[in-house]
Amino acid sequence: MEIIRPNTQLIAGVDEVGRGPLVGDVVTAAVILDPNKPIAGLADSKKLTDKKRQALAIEIKEKALCYCIERANIQEIDELNILHATMLAMKRAVEGLAIPAEFVFIDGNRLPDISIPAQAIVKGDSLVAEISAASILAKVARDNEMIELDKEFPQYGFAGHKGYPTKAHLAALEEYGITEHHRKSFKPVKKIIEMQAK
Repeated sequence: MEIIRPNTQLIAGVDEVGRGPLVGDVVTAAVILDPNKPIAGLADSKKLTDKKRQALAIEIKEKALCYCIERANIQEIDELNILHATMLAMKRAVEGLAIPAEFVFIDGNRLPDISIPAQAIVKGDSLVAEISAASILAKVARDNEMIELDKEFPQYGFAGHKGYPTKAHLAALEEYGITEHHRKSFKPVKKIIEMQAK
C-alpha cells in the first residue's frame, strides 16, 4: 500500500488500544509530531518493552506539537459494538487536538467519521511515525488504567493480562464473577452472566 504524505506539517496519526480485552474502555490517541523535534525509536507499541514505551510516552508528550487521548467507555462499547465504539473514540481524539490536523493517518482499514482528509493504513503503527506515537500513548494510558484497576480488584490479575481473555482472566471470571468494569456484550462475560442467572 502506498503511503502518500501530503505537503503539510499538521499530520495526525491515530491508533487505538483495547479492542480485544473483556474489561475497561477502548482508548485512542491522536498525535501531531513536530518535524523539528524528531523522536528516535518510534515503533508499534506492542513491539516495545514496557519500560521503553513509558519513556517514549513522556518524550512524545514533551515534543509533539499536540496530542489528545480519548476513549469510548464500556457502556458505549456494549451499546454500539466494539468497532463503532472504536471509531467514535478515534473521532473524539482527532477532534480533541488543540491544533486542528490538516490530514490524518489512521491505523487499520477503516476511517472514522471525520471531516478531515484521511488515509487508513493496515499495520500503520509500524509504518507511520505519527501512528506509532499514537499507539504508544494509547497503550501506556490504558495499561496504566489496568494497573490501577488491579489494585481495586487484585483477584483478577488485570496488571498482568491488561483485561485480555487469558486463561487466568477467564478462570478468575468463573470464580469471582464479573465486575462493573467488564464488557457485558463480550462472549466470555455474557457466558458468566448467563451462568450466574441460572
